[in-house]
Amino acid sequence: MFTVTIDKDIKLCLLHPSFAPRYVELAQENHEHLSQWLSWPYFCKTEAEFNAFIQHSLHNYADNKSMTCAVEYKGSIVGNMGFNTINHDIKKVEIGYWLAANLQGKGIVTRSCQYLIDHAFSNLNMNKVEISVAVDNAASRAVCERLGMELEGVITNAEKVGDRILTHAIYGLHRK
Repeated sequence: MFTVTIDKDIKLCLLHPSFAPRYVELAQENHEHLSQWLSWPYFCKTEAEFNAFIQHSLHNYADNKSMTCAVEYKGSIVGNMGFNTINHDIKKVEIGYWLAANLQGKGIVTRSCQYLIDHAFSNLNMNKVEISVAVDNAASRAVCERLGMELEGVITNAEKVGDRILTHAIYGLHRK
């Protein structure tokens, strides 16, 4: 299994079907938190649904269209992170992530995103890394700012999450 060590506490592990039961637990434990900002907690709840997500993600990885990893912190899977899209034509990747609510504020997302940014520029030869976050998601916006990303704009009516329509802030970082 493909695993990258970020530091002594954090690893990114390419998805594997054995992760599905843990994702079900995390989704249940963090439903209220995750469903504020993400649409998938409303319809991805069972082991079979997470297995389908994992298989789809692995196919996209094999086709070099995306790279989705489990976030492991101190030996336990605590979230998900990766390149939602890898666009070789325009040399841009889009990072997406989610993390268990009780582990926010420990730098897990920021350190993992920094690894992905370095990987995108150094190994994938990308020119741009982008992160799209809900404008009201202060924690994710702070991650983007800590990473030195620039706010490039705001897109209204960007995503439906539950019964709300979210506006997204688009952050970008270009290769120097």
